[in-house]
Amino acid sequence: MILSNKSLTDRKRWEEKGYRLPAYDRQAMIEETIKHPTWVHFGGGNIFRGFLARLQQELLNQGLVKSGIIVGGSYDYQVIEEVFTKQDDLILAITLKSDGTVDKEVIASVAAARPVEPTFTEDWEFFRRTFANPSLQMVSFTITEKAYAIRSNDGTLFESIAKDIEEGTEAPKSFLAKLTSLLYHRYREKGGNLTLVSMDNCSANGDRIADAVKTIGRGWAERDHVEKEFLTYLDENVAYPWSMIDKITPRPDAKIVEILKQDGFKSGGLIVTKNNAHIAFFVNAEEAEYLVIEDTFKNGRPPLDKVGVYFTDRSTVNKVERMKVTTCLNPLHT
Repeated sequence: MILSNKSLTDRKRWEEKGYRLPAYDRQAMIEETIKHPTWVHFGGGNIFRGFLARLQQELLNQGLVKSGIIVGGSYDYQVIEEVFTKQDDLILAITLKSDGTVDKEVIASVAAARPVEPTFTEDWEFFRRTFANPSLQMVSFTITEKAYAIRSNDGTLFESIAKDIEEGTEAPKSFLAKLTSLLYHRYREKGGNLTLVSMDNCSANGDRIADAVKTIGRGWAERDHVEKEFLTYLDENVAYPWSMIDKITPRPDAKIVEILKQDGFKSGGLIVTKNNAHIAFFVNAEEAEYLVIEDTFKNGRPPLDKVGVYFTDRSTVNKVERMKVTTCLNPLHT
């Protein structure tokens, strides 16, 4: 067996082996997503593939949305190549249930997965067009806590950030400056309001992404790289809600590889990228999961409340995050 669009045309073979398949027209979903994108996600790692992409698949299966997710590779572009491109952007999600059984699902909710890199002209223009589209509602992130840092311990900007501020919007090298450049393009093209949702496990995560893009934007404005009105746009037209996520998605398990081999998969080797990411064409995860988001969206949002996501106020998000840290979920979280 091979995870590909062509292989999925033989639905009976997959279903006989216990795999749940998408219940929607994937090609129509892809076309709709490119024309009217609603959700861009940066950081296509295990928690995205094993949790967030599945939530969108549930919405698609129920006919509650028509578009999927566009994934941007923010750091390790080998992940895009190995776990998305080579599998036609399909995801094989293996859920380890509490009773010892295994749930197997093919997730097809990713419409496109590309690196976010100005030197890759076609990919960069794709993201610029996507960000300029008024239909875009949400940009989310699972890029790890350290990826939001822009300053050293003494408060000075990292050299990479300072250099991007000096050089302007056209070809930034750091991910946060690339993001700010895409936001500036949306502003210039009158794309409208937008919401940036950090889904990384760090306290006040929305404030971290807000500080990063506003600091870079302010630096550009001081050097006349952008209009000062862009800063007003970042303050008034972009939302930065807090969130709390909990889902255990460990490294690919060799035991799962053996299960897949028994099902007829010829490949399934575990890969360690040059940047030390442990990946495979599948993702394995435990069953329990939580996602709580502050409901301050500026341009609407996908109806994720229909598939178990909690939307609430900032105080409640903070209380849930504190509960996770101090009591029942993850005492090692910082």
